[in-house]
Amino acid sequence: MLQPARLRDPEWPARLAALGPEVAVVVAFGQILPQAVLDVPRRGSINVHASLLPKFRGAAPIQWALIRGETVTGITTFRMDAGMDTGPILVMRETPIAPEETAGELAERLGALGADVIVETLAGLDALTPRPQRDEDATLAPRLRKTDGAIDWRRPARDLVNLTRGCNPWPGAQTGAPGGALTIWRARAVPPAQAGTPGTLVALGGSFAVATGEGALLPLEVQPENRRAMAWSDYLRGARLTSGAMFDVRGA
Repeated sequence: MLQPARLRDPEWPARLAALGPEVAVVVAFGQILPQAVLDVPRRGSINVHASLLPKFRGAAPIQWALIRGETVTGITTFRMDAGMDTGPILVMRETPIAPEETAGELAERLGALGADVIVETLAGLDALTPRPQRDEDATLAPRLRKTDGAIDWRRPARDLVNLTRGCNPWPGAQTGAPGGALTIWRARAVPPAQAGTPGTLVALGGSFAVATGEGALLPLEVQPENRRAMAWSDYLRGARLTSGAMFDVRGA
C-alpha cells in the first residue's frame, strides 16, 4: 500500500505514474486532491459522492441532507477536478429517504448503492458524456462539529427530529436536562396535548414530550451523560421529571 505523508508531496504524482494507473476511484476521502495527482490516471479520476450533486458538496452530505429535511438523495459519480465536488457528472442514481432513517442507516444503504453505481460508471466510461454541474444550485455540507448537534427548542419539532436523525451516530443531538446533559438519538414530532414554553416538559397521554417552537418533540431513545442509551420511558422513570420541567432552550 502506498500512502503519502502529505497530499501535496511533489514526488507523489511521479510515484503514482510509475504504477501506470488507467483510472482512479476516490470514495469518502474528505480532502481535495491536487490537480497533478488527478491527472495521473490515463482515463481520469472518478469520485463517488453520496448526494445528488450539486446539492451537498462537502464532507458530510448524508448528515446534512437529513438535517435539512431532504426526502430524496442518491449517489453521483463525477470526473474530479481541483474543486470540492465540482467536476462534471457521469452517473446519478436517486433513492428515497425513509421518514425515520438515521445518518448511519442511510450511509449503509448508500454504500451498497454506490458500489453498484461505480461499477456501472467504469463499465460505460468511454460512452458516458460528462455534464457540467450548475454551480448556482450548489449547497454545502461541511464536516460536522460537535456543536452542530446542539438542540434549540425554539425551532419546530420537525426540524429537531431531522437534527436527531442527521446527528446519529455522531455527534448526537444534545440538550441540557434537569439531571445533566442528555443526548437524544431518536425522536418523533407530535401535536402537543397542552401549550408550553419551548424546552418545557408537557404531558402527552401517559408520557411526556418537550414543547418546541412549533409542536412537541417526543424522544424515543436517549442517553444521559456517562450512561448507556435507553428508552425515553426508562429515562423519565429514573429522572423523576414532572410536567413543567425545563430543558435548556439552546444546547447542552
